[in-house]
Amino acid sequence: MFYLVLKYVVLGPLLRLLFRPRIEGLEHVPESGAAIVAGNHLSFSDHFLMPAILKRRITFLAKAEYFTGPGVKGRLTAAFFRSAGQIPVDRSGKEAGQAAIREGLGVLRKGELLGIYPEGTRSHDGRLYKGKVGVAAMALKAQVPVVPCAMIGTFEAQPPGQVVPRFRRVTIRFGAPLEFSRYAGMDGEKAVLRAVTDEIMYAILGLSGQEYVDKYAAVVKAEEEAERARRGGERRFPRMPLS
Repeated sequence: MFYLVLKYVVLGPLLRLLFRPRIEGLEHVPESGAAIVAGNHLSFSDHFLMPAILKRRITFLAKAEYFTGPGVKGRLTAAFFRSAGQIPVDRSGKEAGQAAIREGLGVLRKGELLGIYPEGTRSHDGRLYKGKVGVAAMALKAQVPVVPCAMIGTFEAQPPGQVVPRFRRVTIRFGAPLEFSRYAGMDGEKAVLRAVTDEIMYAILGLSGQEYVDKYAAVVKAEEEAERARRGGERRFPRMPLS
């Protein structure tokens, strides 16, 4: 009930008014039955814009930090995500990843839409990063189609760190469903999972037109933070010339 009130009464109409989303390819999203919608992730706003324009309910795998934040803001955020039916995902390691896959498969077994961001985190610079193989594992295990989706303009509307978004028109573009029946029974093979994931990411890239980086976003973020820390250290403690 809370989900429906948000979608049709409170949040949905407000988002449509403020962002004026241009929708392309909505006919590619199945009207019934289980399917995965796999998209790029550029902004916190993505969590709300896609559900607002879809005709069907979609359940996202959301990072666990949204459910464990401190203070009043943290409790309100957690309550919102739980009430909207979103599933917390621990991203701390391999076992956590397997738990996320089990949760996602539970959604698909009920014949519902599952939303996932294969990059695993928001892009910090607007580029598209290498996808994690969990999306492939779920698609092969559940034998469901994957609908690629591109959010365009949401990075400019609300880049990481910006609390209040700039209200500007965005585009949400869906591509033709990808099916992987040719890999039936091969969901335990790493090379197959990588190939399926890369095919999904390539489809997202074709829709979004982003620059692609063949590295995980979290790794690139860590490298850039380490480089900034190193440069900061050099400024504080400049090297003394040898006498």
